[in-house]
Amino acid sequence: MSGLLRVIASRAAPSLRLQSAVQRANLYTRPAKDKVGAVESAVGIGLFSLAILGPAGWILSHLEDYKKTE
Repeated sequence: MSGLLRVIASRAAPSLRLQSAVQRANLYTRPAKDKVGAVESAVGIGLFSLAILGPAGWILSHLEDYKKTE
C-alpha cells in the first residue's frame, strides 16, 4: 500500500509544483477610490449575516417539523 502511495505522490508532485510557481497574487496598496458610508456598511453587514444565519434560523424554527416521522 505504501508503495502505491509513493508512486502516486511522485507522479503528482511535479505537476503540483509547477502550478504553485506560476500563480501570482494581485495586491493593491492604494486606498479605495470612494469612502464607504455608514448606511452601505450596515446594509452589507445585514445582508451577510442574513445569508449566513438565515438558513440556520429557518432549520431551528422548523425543528419540530423535521422531527416528525410520517
